[in-house]
Amino acid sequence: MDSNNFQRKIIHIDMDAFYASVEQMDNPALKGKPIAVGGNENRGVVSAASYEARKFGVRSALSGVLAKKYCPELIFVRPRFDRYKEISKQIQRIFYEYTDLVEPLSLDEAYLDVTHNKKGNPSATLLAREIRARILSEVGLTASAGISINKFIAKVASDYNKPNGQKTVSGDEIVSFLEDLPIQKFYGVGKVTTDKMFQLGIFTGLDLKNKSVEFLEQHFGKSGRYYYQVVRGIHNSPVQPKRTTKSVAAEHTFEVNLSSEIFMLEQLESITVQVEKRLQKHAISGKTITLKIKYSDFSQQTRSKTMPYFVSDRNLIFEVVKELLYQERLKDSVRLLGIALSNLNTEQKRTVAVQLQFDF
Repeated sequence: MDSNNFQRKIIHIDMDAFYASVEQMDNPALKGKPIAVGGNENRGVVSAASYEARKFGVRSALSGVLAKKYCPELIFVRPRFDRYKEISKQIQRIFYEYTDLVEPLSLDEAYLDVTHNKKGNPSATLLAREIRARILSEVGLTASAGISINKFIAKVASDYNKPNGQKTVSGDEIVSFLEDLPIQKFYGVGKVTTDKMFQLGIFTGLDLKNKSVEFLEQHFGKSGRYYYQVVRGIHNSPVQPKRTTKSVAAEHTFEVNLSSEIFMLEQLESITVQVEKRLQKHAISGKTITLKIKYSDFSQQTRSKTMPYFVSDRNLIFEVVKELLYQERLKDSVRLLGIALSNLNTEQKRTVAVQLQFDF
């Protein structure tokens, strides 16, 4: 473990079912009921679900048709991003009363470095509890928090006692915390990677820790070193208060490699929906559309097109993506597809702080 991290005190604040909770707060008739923000019972995808809906298996990115099937009483609500941004600003104003080192990841979560804070309080645990109490009393929503020595552990810990709870992982607890953690709880380990790790006999942090960096890089590429480090509590990324978005992207790794462009288009259409959602979330658009293709032999190819105007509509993006897909013949079966928008209009706006989920 990196001893330099022991001095940092990082809080990760994550709002509880943010979009759905805002809708329930603004419309008391929806309180206690299963609701889905976005989509409808005939088409579209769910952007967010209330905890009442999650009990039935309704989750973000689930099709509206399936969501209604899982939960027949589900109520669909049209998203109101302007309202979510308004509430997010209220919450962020509270953050800045404690520290200027605030790194928003999206409208509903942020990292705070409170090592040296404006309140002069040496306890990050007490500060997190106070911040959460203020969000509840001043905004009317609940939040969860994770507290530790770096962003990775704080992020994992914030999910530990959700909703409306918090978890502190102190320096002397990190080793046991990470060793006991189910591998699917590690931030950055998705479903496909989880399944692959299970096949390799990796079920907990301890199992991961027992693998060499060479083994992990062999099976997971450059992500292998990341896994090797974080399971040892090493994550030196600082809280970055003003991080300008350079691209917005989404990608998907397939359990079975695809060889038909028809099947690829179906997947790309779904990925385009995710990209549009992220663009809407941050009220940005871009000119350059990039298609990322990773083949079964792990070689990678990107194809791009720059538009004469800014776009954020999924239909326009999808038309360009189709053109890029058929631009040239695929050299092999495909294990991953991704779409990114860059050359964003953020230069014409104030800085948007957002942590990208995918690197292009």
